[in-house]
Amino acid sequence: MPVNDSAKYTIKELEAIFASGKVEDSFLAACRSDARKAAGRLVRRYEREQQDRSRVAKMYELEHRAWADGFDAVAGVDEAGRGPLAGPVAVAAVILPHDLYLPKLNDSKKLSAGVREELYARIQEKALSVGVALIDAQTIDRVNIYQATINGMYEAVFSLRPEPDKVLIDAVPLDNLPMPSQSIIKGDARSASIAAASILAKVTRDRLMDAYDKEYPEYGFARHKGYGTAEHIAALKKYGPCPIHRVSFEPIRSMVRGNV
Repeated sequence: MPVNDSAKYTIKELEAIFASGKVEDSFLAACRSDARKAAGRLVRRYEREQQDRSRVAKMYELEHRAWADGFDAVAGVDEAGRGPLAGPVAVAAVILPHDLYLPKLNDSKKLSAGVREELYARIQEKALSVGVALIDAQTIDRVNIYQATINGMYEAVFSLRPEPDKVLIDAVPLDNLPMPSQSIIKGDARSASIAAASILAKVTRDRLMDAYDKEYPEYGFARHKGYGTAEHIAALKKYGPCPIHRVSFEPIRSMVRGNV
């Protein structure tokens, strides 16, 4: 147990104490009074980490309720790419362990690309099960984006092994699942499992759009990921749609109709 006088420790020793996670309030107060700048940085980092742990713990509330009700394997489901003019919609389903802490876990839209990549690797490593589905532009044009998203969600859930006992879904209801499910508005910000799924879906789709950028470099897919930016619209007007464009979406539909 450290004594409550941080000056007795080198910065390296303080780092080890903070890394252990066994920091009492009195010792933390002593470190706040430490004149060394490095000690102050350690305190601020530790406090940020504790705040993040508290925030992430709150994101597990829905999962904890399900676990308390006897649903041991709870899956989160989310999608990425419903709005773009090109590329697939990506859907992911994830079952997380009960005791897993994922630093910085959040709705994928609130994270930088670098943090998403870090969390993607950690989720792939630590998750009990992961399922990902990609629904291509041709299917989206044939059945519409909402139904394509639904189809992808079912595909992702049914690919999970072990099979989930309960499914938490971001906003969209899945009425034909064989297990209980719950549709949650803004679920990617409220559920750890849904947030993890949103990250897997987003990173999977972004990587694919980066690959398509090499195949169709004139459209700039690596920069806008298929969304209707001014750059993308200008390229569409110049080159027309390519095979991964969703021709049922405006403004592509208007362009195609205008050329008939």
